[in-house]
Order: sequence, then structure tokens, then C-alpha cells
Amino acid sequence: MSKIKAAKRTFEITYAIRDIVLEANIAREKGKKILPLNIGDPLQYDFETPRHLIEAVYNAMLNGKNGYSPSDGIEEAISAIKKEALRKGIKSVNYIFTATGASEAIELAMTALVNEGENVLIPYPSYPLYSAVLKKLGAEERPYYLDEENHWQPDVSDIESKIDKNTRAIVLINPNNPTGSVYSKEILLHIIEIAKKNDIVIFSDEIYDKLILEEETIHYSTASLDEEVCVITLNGLSKSYIAPGWRMGWCIVSGDKEKLEDFLPALQKLVRARICANHPEQYAIKTALEGDQTHLKKAIETLKERTEYSLKRLNSIKGIRAIKPKGAFYIFPSIDIPISDFEFAKRLVHETGVLVVHGSGFGQKEGTKHFRVVTLPDMKTLEKSYDLIEEFIRKNF
Repeated sequence: MSKIKAAKRTFEITYAIRDIVLEANIAREKGKKILPLNIGDPLQYDFETPRHLIEAVYNAMLNGKNGYSPSDGIEEAISAIKKEALRKGIKSVNYIFTATGASEAIELAMTALVNEGENVLIPYPSYPLYSAVLKKLGAEERPYYLDEENHWQPDVSDIESKIDKNTRAIVLINPNNPTGSVYSKEILLHIIEIAKKNDIVIFSDEIYDKLILEEETIHYSTASLDEEVCVITLNGLSKSYIAPGWRMGWCIVSGDKEKLEDFLPALQKLVRARICANHPEQYAIKTALEGDQTHLKKAIETLKERTEYSLKRLNSIKGIRAIKPKGAFYIFPSIDIPISDFEFAKRLVHETGVLVVHGSGFGQKEGTKHFRVVTLPDMKTLEKSYDLIEEFIRKNF
């Protein structure tokens, strides 16, 4: 009997954040208690979705908003997103649509822009979705590096050296997952000039934009710094508004309208073809962006405390070096060990139950080794986890 063969485009697709959970499941079956430092879902820990967002969705359901919505999104959500864009300084808005998480928006926009054989510059380290989407499209993932010695800022000279006639876009993740870096205005302006010079679109993933951990750090939305450059700004409710399971994101396309006159109709066709995003959850967007923001202050205070503790503990362990993050809820320490970082993460969870994600799953410079931890867990969990990591390294290396 012949087997049904899988499409070749799937052969190299990985998603390290979830793939490492397979190892954790095996360890759990053998009796290990898992201490999860792996997933960026605040609701897996002790955070809660703001009550007024839940009530907005509940009331929408009660009032019959359970059918299809317009493909772009409901009017009040689109209006609230546009107002938020203007507050952030994005003036040349051409198109907005809601999506099933920022992930769907990324895939739709990439599909509308990039042809097979073309390339997109993505940061290393990077959120793994971008790599997976490009492999699906038959396009080339062309990495540029973030500079660990410069607080994980993009290496602008590396970006310039990677561009050729087949380059269609540059991806920015700011604040960055997995490093927690927040990009400087000067570097963003330099990247904008590169994009304009080469007629390249910028994908600006800003899903963590409200989770800034230092008062002196300013998050600049890329599209706010130039009205002509073509920017696809991505955001949603998952992180700052602690509603990841709702899968409610959005996309803002801005820049020179004439340059976008071929791209926009193509993107709009794809948006219509998938019908619409979750309808009732769209009613939380206005409530989130224009309503009570108290939860953000509390979340940031909690994350500051847990991040400071995590940095102190990680940097006290022999062979580990961690750069201080300025946003989001991740730390991406380097580790000096004689095995791969995947083998490190695998052995760590089997021997101790501590679940981290190997740095190679996010991409990194050749010859370097890292792992990602989230700073979302309560202090007791963090303390126990770092004790076990320290003991594991001392015992094995």
C-alpha cells in the first residue's frame, strides 16, 4: 500500500516553542513535575484577562454578534485601531484589517507580497513563525543578526549586505521576541532609509509595544518615523491585553499610496477569501485600546520584579550570560556548554523538569548557544527553576 506523501514545503518547518513541549510531555509521563519557562502566554501563569474585555465580548455574543463580520473587521474596531495608530504617530494609513491573531495577518501580508524564489530579511534570533511562513511560500528566509554586544539591536550593516534584487521585505520585531530588546530611534531611521532606497516593505511586529520595562525607554512605532516608507504594522490583544486564546490581531498598512497600489488589492483579496476574523472578540478591541489600562501598570510592575530577579539569578550561574531586556517578558541568555543548546534544553527538562526553549530554534549566529526563558512565572516557580538549572549545570559541566 502506497503512503500519502506530505508536501515538500513542510519538510523543514519547525516551531521550537511548541516542539520542545514534546520532550516535556515524555518527561511528565515518567513522573517529572514540569516547571514551564517556555511559553509566552500570560494566562498559563498568574495573569488574568481584564474583566472589561471579557464583558465586551460576552455582551456582543448576547446581542447576536455571532455570525460573520465584514472581512476587514467591524467598523468600531477599525476606527479604534486607526485612532491608536494616530496616537502613535502613524499618519499615512491606507488599510486596516482584523485577523485571527497577528500570526494570520503576517501570513496574509507575506502571501500577498512575496513570490517563490524571492527573499525576506528576518532577524536572528527571531520568532519562528516568519521562517515557517516563508518556507510555505517557497521563499528564502535570509537572516540578519541582532548584535548581542549592543543590547540585541539590529546590525544595520549586516542588513545592508544581505539585500539584493530579489529582496522584498525586512522584518522587525520590536520589542523583540526572544531577546526583549527595544530598538533605538536612530537604528529604526537607518533601516527606514535602507527600505526606501531599495523599495522594500517593512514588517513591523509590535505585539509587545505596551510592555516596556524601563521608564526611560521609548518604543517608537516604525511607521510613525516616516510617512513614505511602506510599513505593515502588526499588533493584537494577545500580549499587552492578556487575551492570547482569543486570537485577535490586526494589521495596519501605511506609506506612499502610489507604491502600494498593486499590493493593497492583492492583500484585500486574500482578506476577503478567508471570510473574517473572530466576530465577537472584535468588540474587545475598542474597549482595550480606549478603556481602562490599569492592568498594564500592574503587569509591568510584576514583570519588572520577575525580570530583575531572573537576571540576577541567571548571571550568577557559571557559563550563563544574560543581557537585560527592556520590553516584553523574555530573556535570551548565552550559555557556554560542550553540547548543543537543543541537547541542553532536552536534558534539562528530562533531568529537572525545567522547560526552556533552545536558542537554535529562534536562529542565532553560528558558534553561539542560547536558550529562552519567560519571566511570567511567579517568584516561587522562578526561584525553584533557577536553583535546578544551577544544580544541573554544576553537576554536568
